Formats: sequence, C-alpha cells, structure tokens
Amino acid sequence: MTALPLHLITHSSRATGHTQMALDALLLERAAERRISSFRWYQWSGPTVSLGYFQHHLPSELEVRFANLPVVRRLTGGGAILHHHELTYSLALAPGHPLCTDPRQLYDLVHEAVIQELRRQGIPAGLRGDSRPELGENYLCFARGDSFDVVCEGHKVLGSAQRRRRGAVLQHGSLLWARSDWAPEFPGICDLANAPVDAETLEVNLRRVLGEALGGNFVEEAELPIDEWPRICELEREFGDPC
Repeated sequence: MTALPLHLITHSSRATGHTQMALDALLLERAAERRISSFRWYQWSGPTVSLGYFQHHLPSELEVRFANLPVVRRLTGGGAILHHHELTYSLALAPGHPLCTDPRQLYDLVHEAVIQELRRQGIPAGLRGDSRPELGENYLCFARGDSFDVVCEGHKVLGSAQRRRRGAVLQHGSLLWARSDWAPEFPGICDLANAPVDAETLEVNLRRVLGEALGGNFVEEAELPIDEWPRICELEREFGDPC
C-alpha cells in the first residue's frame, strides 16, 4: 500500500458526545474537501448514547434504561451504542486512498490490526466470521452480529460503521473496555482478558499498529487549527439530542 500522509489527531481525546461527533464530521469534511486523511482514538467525558443515522428515537424500554443520559446522533448507520467504558477510533480517508473503494477491506484491515494487538495483550480476540442476521433487528449495536465484528469469548467487543461523502470515507468504531452499569449484558475486554490490561498503554499501542497498517507516514496534528473551531461549533448543534 502506498504510504500516503495520515494526520494523527490527539487533541480533545476526551470530550462530550456532541463535540466528538462534530470532530468526526469535521474530519470527513476535511477528507472530502481538502483531501486530508486523519485518524484518532478518543474517549467520552461521560456515559452517552449515540443513535445510528437512521434511528430517530430510543424505544420506550431504552428511554427508561438510559434516562438522564445525553443522546447524540452519529453520521454512520447501525444500532445505538452506549459509550461509557470504551476506546473509540475515527478514521477519515480522502478520495483516491486505495482503501476507499472496498468497504469490507477497510473493516478487515482495521479490525485485524486491533485483534493482533489485543492478542499481544493476552485478550483472545478474533473476527466473528459468520453474520447473525437474526440479530439485526436489535436496537443496540452490541446485540447485533456482523461477520466483521471483533469478538472475545463469543462477546462482541468492537464494531464499526462507515459514512461516505464525495469519494471520502469515515469509519469509526467502539472498543468496549469494561462492562457498564447501564448495559451490563455487554462485557468489555477487561472483563474477558486473561490478565490485567492498561488502557493508556493499549491506546498508545493501538494508535501505532493501526497507523502502520494504514501505511504509516504520520503527520502529527496535536492541535486542530484555531480556524477550524467555528465550524466545529456549527457541527455540534447538528448533533444535539434527537429525541
């Protein structure tokens, strides 16, 4: 694969759901309009529910369960996610990048890179391999079963989704770190690992291995330019509570 420049974003690694979704949207805009490919891992400032692009509200039973939690809408489709104890990644590739043309190839490359690092940390992860269409009607993403999911001991621990715009692609996904009290049916990698796992070390390693899988050639961009923030503020308003 040609080593195209890849901007590594480390600014605002922990922020509210509205800001995180606005930042992802900005990275897709930069990829589509200015051909800047970017990549970041981040966490959430507090438990937050994100709805898939085609989901318009929480069903009544989930409204009760997630009462008082902030709700945002993602750019990507798929099921709703409770973002709590997790590491989230976002990857925006500009038109012309060799991985933009094949959605499945991009899922596989990212997920295989994550799997190899999880295994190095003593976490028995792998691809699901077979899809579970009978689970597709579940409202929550981690109750669904796609063939490219990363699973551990039969539990889904990483799922991803994509959005395409003018030849660019945004792919982001959630790696469950630990079980949440709001969704105890979904264990995270710390609950399933054979040994203790350090979140900071894992995030640093995942940044490295995924960057290498994408061809390397990093351009570190620790701070987004100040002239980007008015657009981020506009985008934040688009990702308000949809319920």
